[in-house]
Amino acid sequence: MKLSSFTDKRYIDLDLEAGSKPEVLSAMVALLAASPKVTSGETLLRDVLDREELVTTGVGYGVAFPHAKSKAVKDVTFAFARTGGDVDYGALDGAPVRLIFLIGAPKEQEPSRVYLNLMARLSFLMKDEANRTALLEASSVADVLKIFDSVK
Repeated sequence: MKLSSFTDKRYIDLDLEAGSKPEVLSAMVALLAASPKVTSGETLLRDVLDREELVTTGVGYGVAFPHAKSKAVKDVTFAFARTGGDVDYGALDGAPVRLIFLIGAPKEQEPSRVYLNLMARLSFLMKDEANRTALLEASSVADVLKIFDSVK
């Protein structure tokens, strides 16, 4: 499974301008809403916000994985952003967030294993400090896509 096959360079922002968690989530959904895999940015944002109310998706180490299964998503996809500065995201470790992966999946027909496998692989990628540093220092979207696909 190549992580890059679930996204596109158009859904990657290396200098996301957002100063708060709500701004991050709105901007990330706007990125992903441009995908033909997403039918409604408004619906996806509502589903992401509903999911976020259950427990924060800020997992620590400056990383967040907001996600939702949504009727507005036709196929598993994700967007990635690196913020221009630290964002108070309410992460589990209390640290600010700079690396965000917004993951969307169909609510009804999506095979859960694809969604869960994607989330597991992204989590594995972010467990490694060298990968987090590489994403923070990447100078191009092409570099980011190479980092994504370095996960075996």
